[in-house]
Order: sequence, then structure tokens, then C-alpha cells
Amino acid sequence: MKYITVEAACAGQAKIALKGKLRTILLPGKLCRKLKKYARQQKTTSGEIFLTKSGKSLSRRQIWAEMKSLCRRAGVAPSKVFPHNLRHLFARTFYRVCRDMVKLADVLGHSSIETTRIYLISTGAEHAGVLARMHLIL
Repeated sequence: MKYITVEAACAGQAKIALKGKLRTILLPGKLCRKLKKYARQQKTTSGEIFLTKSGKSLSRRQIWAEMKSLCRRAGVAPSKVFPHNLRHLFARTFYRVCRDMVKLADVLGHSSIETTRIYLISTGAEHAGVLARMHLIL
């Protein structure tokens, strides 16, 4: 399975096969309720939830184009937005909450902590802020 389905929304998790890996994506209760409501509004009782007007699967390219359109309307530079950025944002947010890289690697489906570490690399400005808060020089 490659897409979010009505069945996944009911189960609270989706199984996504991509790049030779099968990942389990946990769907929070609130998101499941919103997905099921959207599916009902679209009169979708089973299968993929997000479809084109003609009933076909949305392609990665179509999702990317929709994200770019949303960015323009929100005043965000489209050149800065890519679907994979959402994965990085999730990783950084998850890590800020739990501070456990092993759990994060598991959630992201990484077999190596080094791969997960790439998602968490801090900028020089972030490091400078931490050093300033340490008050090393009085």
C-alpha cells in the first residue's frame, strides 16, 4: 500500500511501501477523525482517501504542485518548500518532545541512527544561541 486509505484512518495506522521498505505510519486519533470526515464528504467508503477529480490516485508531482500553490498563497517562497521538508519538520519536532534518537529512528523507519542524525543537524545560529544561554563568560 502506498496511500492513506479509509481503512488506515479506521485502524489508526497506515502501512506504506516505498523504496523497498514497509513503514507503519501511526495516525493520531484527531487526524483519523478528520480523515474519516473528509472521506465521508467525498463519498469515499473504502480505499484511497485523496484522489483526483477523475477518481485516480494523486501522484507525487501533483502533491508537490499543490504544496507550491499553497506556499504562494501563504506568502512563503515556493523554492523553499518540498514534500520531504515535512518529514524533516516532523523529525525535529518529535525529537524536541522526546529527546530519544532511537525512538525517532524507529518512527522514521531508519535502520541507522546516522541517517536519523542527518535530520537533526543544527545550524551555526542554533549552536551560538545555546552557547549564549550557557553564560560561559561572565
